[in-house]
Amino acid sequence: MQQTEWAPSTAGIAGCAVAGALMAIGSVTLVTDFPGRILTGIAAAGLILFAAVSWRARPKLAITNDGVLVRGWIRTQLLRRSDIKIIRIAEFRRFGRRVRLLEVETADDHLLIFSRWDLGTDPLSVLDALVAAGYGR
Repeated sequence: MQQTEWAPSTAGIAGCAVAGALMAIGSVTLVTDFPGRILTGIAAAGLILFAAVSWRARPKLAITNDGVLVRGWIRTQLLRRSDIKIIRIAEFRRFGRRVRLLEVETADDHLLIFSRWDLGTDPLSVLDALVAAGYGR
């Protein structure tokens, strides 16, 4: 049976939350200068917020009987076959390594981009599952 839901890694989200909590504790207890405390506190809050919204958006992409479910930080969107214009992989080199992104272009000219972080796996395997389910063109 092929996978039909993709989400960020639970361990990755937990790691961001723990790192944010440790930074927050460190900013209160270890950092002695005021500007450093403020900057470290903002970075800690950003990591914790990122972990929270990444957890909220699980699963990020799912194949259902009604269509492809795309979950974001605020809303969930259902894309039917007629709503999807094209699904493709964008691949480029970044910092000496290859980065793949899954791009979903909708009929109303919106572009949804999913990275390996968003999907928890290689975007190429997600494209294969979407094509096998009849969504690729």
